[in-house]
Amino acid sequence: MTFSEENYLKTIYHLTTLLDGEVSTNAIAEKMETKASSVTDMLKKLAEKQLIHYKKYQGVSLTPNGLLAAKMIVRKHRLWEVFLVEKLDFAWDEVHEIAEQLEHIQSDQLINRLDDFLGNPTEDPHGDPIPDVHGRIVKIDKQLLSELHEGQSGICVGVKDTSSEFLQYLDKQGIALGSRIDVLVRETFDQSLRIKVGGKELMISNKIAGNLFVKLV
Repeated sequence: MTFSEENYLKTIYHLTTLLDGEVSTNAIAEKMETKASSVTDMLKKLAEKQLIHYKKYQGVSLTPNGLLAAKMIVRKHRLWEVFLVEKLDFAWDEVHEIAEQLEHIQSDQLINRLDDFLGNPTEDPHGDPIPDVHGRIVKIDKQLLSELHEGQSGICVGVKDTSSEFLQYLDKQGIALGSRIDVLVRETFDQSLRIKVGGKELMISNKIAGNLFVKLV
């Protein structure tokens, strides 16, 4: 596959997990910031390679081969993110763009050795699951911090927003994967939360809480 074809497959995969079903051409165009006509041309190519099910004016879905191919691209991306953070000391807000380039390396042998070298991690630096060599994913029992009630606590296990701005904000607040977050007060007016992290209290907006995944403790 070309780099562009791989990017489309990965985008369709991510949208499928979000929308829980077939994906529209417009949704793909919006996600990839391109014209719907360009998306249609690419979908035809992917359909010819039997990587997607596609009919004009109907949703797009991945074939079994397309799903596995998409998971392998995601696998490479997330393994490279782990490598960059753990072995090269990149910050978690710096690795996405670099991994976007590295994910197109075609050597399965290299990726499998990278996986073993890293100790076969099941999550990337943002808490997202890493598919194994067969495409299997270990599901994480998690929920959004915004769904917790006063008096509940959770361990931060992932982020919904992986933008550099959001990750840098979390760094400033001392919130990272593995941080314990205690919900002290929920404001009725705007659903903002007073939380306790690492011994200090702070206020966060509902938007921030809605982008943090936690596992209840």
